[in-house]
Amino acid sequence: MLLTLRKKEDCAFDMVALGEIMLRLDPGDMRVKTARSFRAWEGGGEYNVARGLRRCFSLKTAVVTAFADNEVGRLIEDFILQGGVDTSLIQWRAYDGIGRTVRNGLNFTERGFGIRGAVGVSDRGNTAASQLKAGDIDWDYIFGTLGVRWLHTGGIFAALSDTTADVVLEALKAAKKYGTIVSYDLNYRPSLWKDIGGKEKAQSVNREIASYVDVMIGNEEDFTACLGFEIEGNDENLKELSIDGYIKMLGAATKAYPNFKVIATTLRAVRSASVNDWSAIAYANGEVSYGLDLKGLEIYDRVGGGDSFASGLIYGLMTKETLKEAVDYGVAHGAYAMTTPGDTSTASLKEVEGIVKGAGARVIR
Repeated sequence: MLLTLRKKEDCAFDMVALGEIMLRLDPGDMRVKTARSFRAWEGGGEYNVARGLRRCFSLKTAVVTAFADNEVGRLIEDFILQGGVDTSLIQWRAYDGIGRTVRNGLNFTERGFGIRGAVGVSDRGNTAASQLKAGDIDWDYIFGTLGVRWLHTGGIFAALSDTTADVVLEALKAAKKYGTIVSYDLNYRPSLWKDIGGKEKAQSVNREIASYVDVMIGNEEDFTACLGFEIEGNDENLKELSIDGYIKMLGAATKAYPNFKVIATTLRAVRSASVNDWSAIAYANGEVSYGLDLKGLEIYDRVGGGDSFASGLIYGLMTKETLKEAVDYGVAHGAYAMTTPGDTSTASLKEVEGIVKGAGARVIR
């Protein structure tokens, strides 16, 4: 095993996620700007990982977040409960009836098709989760009294406000104190950073956070925008990915952050919104492991594919012997998640293992 985890019997949770969860409003085959109806889901970069680990991989997970205590917040809570993720660590904030002081986030997302890319429009200003600050959460209780084997958080939550990065740092320091493994998905979103300092601010925040991370996850844009590493050999549209460039980048990252025990990056070449080449590589102890290489993967809804990759990878790192197995589980789970609508995976462990073993798409009767 690449990682030394706390004993399962000593911990209430296999994994806890820290991040914001929004109500996703999906116009289906329509555009957001012309839709007359929306389907509601829950979603959030960090939470999606916890849900995947619970529903697909049967691990005990919980989420640390905050909601305004109104009907929308309780709707999101109900979705979380349906996903099997523990809600006991959620903080509730009094709602003023308008949303002047606190509210819940909305995320309008259209899937895209062919030459029309996916579009996400977030409405998340002044949300309860974005107002969390250092000292609001009793991390000694969570990591010490309850016990947690793995903490996952990411760059989306860190970018929400001037205080959320401090919450991330506080959580990571407490996790290290109690021997909890920490993973972090850089998850760069230009829209979240543009009004608070752009890439310069993103790099300042994420470089400090990176020094406490065991497993760093991201794609090509994440590592360049958030940590400042360049990937040589990619064309500007990223239709051809330079594997050699990735490997050089991963080596540079481990030299800069020797605390990284594993680095994993998805490889996505966008042929169209509906067809991507999909794979991943991971780097540990100076060696590279290549994941399943799924050329021409047909995409139904790409949102959440990276999060499902992360949950498959984490499951592999927690239960399998080799890095190669972990990366394969990540690629397979991410691919499967993109065959259905919504942010979160509906895959089963059996289905993921079938993809890992090379199963096709023949009808199952």
